[in-house]
Amino acid sequence: MSFDVLIVGGAAVGSAAAYFLCASPDFQGRVCVLEQDPSYARSATALSVASIRHQFSTPENIRLSQFGSEFIRHIDQHLAVDGEVPALQFNERGYLFMATPPGLEVLRSNHSTQRELGADVCWLEPQELAQRYPWLRTDDLAAATWGCTGEGWLDAYALLQGFRRRALALGATYRQARVTQLLRQGNRVKGVQLADGEELAAGLVINAAGIGATALARSAGIELPIESRKRSVFFVTSNAQLPNCPMVIDPSGAYFRPEGEGFICGIAPPPHEDPACEEFEVQHRLFDESLWPLLAQRVPGFEALRVKRSWAGHYDMNTLDHNAILGPHPHVDGILFANGFSGHGLQHSPGVGRALAEWVIWGESRSINLRALGFERVLAQRPLREVNVV
Repeated sequence: MSFDVLIVGGAAVGSAAAYFLCASPDFQGRVCVLEQDPSYARSATALSVASIRHQFSTPENIRLSQFGSEFIRHIDQHLAVDGEVPALQFNERGYLFMATPPGLEVLRSNHSTQRELGADVCWLEPQELAQRYPWLRTDDLAAATWGCTGEGWLDAYALLQGFRRRALALGATYRQARVTQLLRQGNRVKGVQLADGEELAAGLVINAAGIGATALARSAGIELPIESRKRSVFFVTSNAQLPNCPMVIDPSGAYFRPEGEGFICGIAPPPHEDPACEEFEVQHRLFDESLWPLLAQRVPGFEALRVKRSWAGHYDMNTLDHNAILGPHPHVDGILFANGFSGHGLQHSPGVGRALAEWVIWGESRSINLRALGFERVLAQRPLREVNVV
């Protein structure tokens, strides 16, 4: 069996690519999405904190997020099926990035880049910050930036299913299957082999396999600098009243935001405690010893927190520079990459899905110039570092 495009991985990025391809009047081919777990129970999409922000340091990431916000705002124009619109519940409350004096210049530089690209991000001096958020300790802060519009959080699973349902309605095929190997002939990928031994031919394969992307690429002799890194998320309750609470990013890297009757929060482990792994055991010690003290220090009302539930998911971490690897390989034809998002995959899925469709149809990403995120920098070991990694 053969397809014009095979997409390995059917979560947010893979399904977005399927949607944009099938929705384009300039594409008439057959698209098949191969997903090993159609429940998506342990996908990075379903387990993510499900936020979108424009406050990046890399221009390409800012532009991808700006498109993502517009797409989400007009979701009824894109993903409605039989009059049913995905209930994304977009809470547009913004991100609040805070800096102590040592981090002030980085914050200022990032803010300048964001403003130059039209991001609606305002600068807050400590006094303004204290007035806006009286529940926040600010005496050690030098400044903060807050996304006035376009930033917030949403229902990740609803967006994923919205892409999937609309892609199916437009003619895409979805198949439950585990891909074990890319089939390569010379300098071209010709298709894939499934776990049961079946081979599927394709004019083009898109690697959107998340934490499985490295093994998939390696099966065709291509190395990706991507590792699976575990991230634990905690849902907590507190008697603290935090009116107008945004997604708060502490200078330590700890974060929290409202969720229903409580808050969700997390922090990345220190590098020496952050090995590559694929298991899902929650890092409770990380909460007790690191996260809780930081939250209580930043919000005095958080001294009394109660963890109600917790879970762990994974980032497909690009160890080169924490930025996505997007587009074709310079020396191997027949394959496109959409990997290594390092926690940004969901929010960038609309922009990346559109870019992948453009690469398939026209051989280039026309809407946003994403050349800087291409594979060439990996081969040259020339990192394009994203500073604002959360």
